[in-house]
Order: sequence, then structure tokens, then C-alpha cells
Amino acid sequence: MTGILSLITFAPLVGVLAILVLRLFGRPEDARTVEAARWIALVTTVATLALSVLLVAQFDRATSAFQFVEDQPWFAGLHYRMGVDGVSVLFVLLTAFLMPICILASWKSITVRVLEYMIAFLLLEALVIGVFCALDIILFYVFFEFGLVPMFLIIGIWGGQRRVYAAFKFFLYTLLGSVLMLAAILGMIGISGTSSIPVLMTYHFDPAIQTWLWLAFFASFAVKMPMWPVHTWLPDAHVEAPTAGSVILAGILLKMGGYGFMRFSLPMFPQASQLFTPLIFALSVIAVIYTSLVAFRQTDIKKLIAYSSVAHMGLVTMGIFSGNVVGEQGAIFQMLSHGVISGALFLCVGVVYDRMHTREIAFYGGVVNRMPIYAAVFMLFTMGNVGLPGTSGFVGEILSMTGAYRASTWTAILATTGVILSAVYMLSVYRRVVFGELTNAKLSAITDLDWREVVIFAPLVAATLYLGVVPSSVFNITQASVDHLTQAYRAAIGG
Repeated sequence: MTGILSLITFAPLVGVLAILVLRLFGRPEDARTVEAARWIALVTTVATLALSVLLVAQFDRATSAFQFVEDQPWFAGLHYRMGVDGVSVLFVLLTAFLMPICILASWKSITVRVLEYMIAFLLLEALVIGVFCALDIILFYVFFEFGLVPMFLIIGIWGGQRRVYAAFKFFLYTLLGSVLMLAAILGMIGISGTSSIPVLMTYHFDPAIQTWLWLAFFASFAVKMPMWPVHTWLPDAHVEAPTAGSVILAGILLKMGGYGFMRFSLPMFPQASQLFTPLIFALSVIAVIYTSLVAFRQTDIKKLIAYSSVAHMGLVTMGIFSGNVVGEQGAIFQMLSHGVISGALFLCVGVVYDRMHTREIAFYGGVVNRMPIYAAVFMLFTMGNVGLPGTSGFVGEILSMTGAYRASTWTAILATTGVILSAVYMLSVYRRVVFGELTNAKLSAITDLDWREVVIFAPLVAATLYLGVVPSSVFNITQASVDHLTQAYRAAIGG
């Protein structure tokens, strides 16, 4: 299977080239050209998903080593290195899983510059998959940073009224942290003499240098997650982004920060990670409690879900820096689960927004009377977001908090308040939107899910329930790599 990672990473670019040819020889505003571009994007993303499923099926679950490794000389002593392990392979699958759903979700809602929109999404897919597959730190940085560009365009061109403000805020926040990370990367290469991530994971940096390197990487990953207090770009970006943009932003881009912590911070800077763990726990607890309280006061459904994402990412950082197997497993599972559930919740908002063109909670009420299927779907993902047993949300939350409890009892106790608060704001918004009398006359014309929307939600419903009932399907893949990560971390800090 040599070369499958490059094939998966760059397969979306085939779709990009096809749409560019279509644009060159056709009329971009012509209905047939637009329809053809949509089908090209859908077929390309489905093909990428099929390759990703094949990758996971061929993955050897018994080893912690990187698999499907590709290594070719690149330039100036750098190498084009690709490979996946148990920590990264499922994020490749998650990315490929959500992209066809995003294309379908945009089928009717995006009517302006459709060809460019599809190109932006295909480029974004290639770059994000590259982040999870890169085994050269410079290659990782290239994928990591260039992923900002298509997302910036998606928000800035196809977003809401304040889209330009939100796009620049998103871009500047994430770019500022990444500049510091680039300086740290160059310093690491200068010290170690290599840019290979597997080699750097075993290299012993001086503890004094680790502190500065850790802070530089933290500046980038904390913004990307995002952690409190550098989270303020996220609600604005979500509110202004088109529905599919919000799905990718919450479902995949936020996970790049957590993945970075697990791939770089813990294995490369273990002493610094141990030193700053109390800081991480403090910021995580504040994120869980504060953003949950802020979410409860929101009047825009999309902004409420955006703040809930910050709270859930607080649980992820707690799990990652717990430094034990349970916490690491919980963090990975929580990221995968959040990718599915938060993406589905943004799609739920998109359904009513496409019909009524407003996201104000006060506008709705009694939706169940006109949209019973939608109400049932929305309820499932609401319960998953709250962490109801039987859904994927429960498994990730309970494991993350259990891992944190083993590392810091008070951190876990305080974080459990977030579970209560999430139930308060999510059940409150569900009651206000779905139940009650249908008092708004404009809602009398609203229609239930059509066949396209049912196709969109079906795999998300299945994934939420399957992961909740059979979490071992994830743990079997991640176990060997997580065991190796935690053992190496414990050995490095003398624990």
C-alpha cells in the first residue's frame, strides 16, 4: 500500500483540476456548469473517503510504529515524509467522512461563485489530510499554515454580513501563533540536525530549551483549538461562515490543535509539558465553566454551539495533559465524537436557517409541529452534545474526566460542572426552538427534512450511535500508539 497516503492527500486536487478545466472551457454562471462542478466535488470527496476507509482497514492495530511511510528527498536536506499511527489515522478518516456531507449541505444554499467554493473545499481537504499525515516538521508546517487560506476565503466570500471582519480575525489570530511556532521549528532543526518528526519525538532537548519551544508551539495550538482566553475568534468565525464552513471549522480544524499537542508537546517537550500542566488544567477548567455560562446567554443558535465547542475542547486539553492512558484515549475519542456531533448541530442550524433566514432563538418555537423528523434528529445530537450514555459524547467526556481525575482531583471535580451546564444550555435551546405552541405565523410554512437532508444526517446519526455503543472500534486502533506515547512521557518525566 505504499503511496496510499499521498493518494488520499492529493486526490482532492484531481477534483480541483477538473473544476478548473470546467471553468476554463465553460461558463461559470451556466446552470449545467455549476451542476457539473457540484458533482465533481461530490465524487472526488466520496472517492477520498473510500480510500480513507481502505487505509483504516489495512492499518495494523498491533503496533505503535508509523505505517504506510513514504520518504523522498525534497529540497535543502528536507524530506517529503508521510505516515500515520493510531493517533492520526482516524483523523484522516474523520476529515474524509465530513467532506462529502459538506458538499451535499452546500448543494442548494451556495448559489454564488459555486465553482470557486467547491475548489476552496477540495483544497482545504487536501491540506487538512496532509497535516495528519506529515512526518516532516516543515511539511507539517506547510500543510498547517496553508490550510488557513481556503478557510479564510470560505468565510470572507461566502459568509454573512460581517464576514470580512470574521475572516481577518480568524486569519490574524491563527497566523500570529504560527509565526512563533515557525521560529521554534527552525530552532529545533538547528539543535537536532533533523526535521523528521519520528526522530524529534525521541530526541532529548535540554529542559531549559524545552520551556521556550513548548511555549512557542502552545501559542499556535492553543489558538487553533481554541483555548480560553484566545478563543474569541471562534464565535465570530462560526456565525459568519456558511453552514458547511462551520462544520469543517468545528469538526476538523479545531482538532489540529489537539493533535499538535499529542504529536509535538508531550513527546518532544515532556519536562516542559509537566511544568505547564497546572496552567493547562486551570485554563481548561475556566474554558469549561466560563464558556458554558456564556453559551447559556446567547440569542443566536450558531454562536451558542460555537461556545459549547470551546467548552468541549477544554475537556480535550485536560485529557491530553493528564499524561495517562485513560485521559489520552478520552481526548482522542472526544475529538472524534465532537467532530461528528458539533458538525451535525451546525447542520441542524443550517436546515432552519435555509428556510427562515434567521438564527435567532426567539424567532422559533413549536417547530416539532411542522418538522417532527427534524426534531428527532436535533434531539439526538443535542443529547450527544450533553453526553447522554449511548451516544459518542458520553464516552469521550467520561474518559477525559477520569484521566484528569487521576492527575488532579480538583480539576476533574470542577470540570464536571461543565457537564451540568451543557445540559442546561443545550436542553434550554432545544425546548425553546422545538417544543411549545407554534406561535410564529411565519413558521406555519416551514417544511420537514427533504431526501437530500436525510441523506446528509443519516451517516452522522449512525456514527454518533455506533461510537457510543461500540467505542472499542476506536480504542482498538489507538491503543498501541497511546500506550507508547504515555510510557515514553512517563519515562521522560520520571513518573
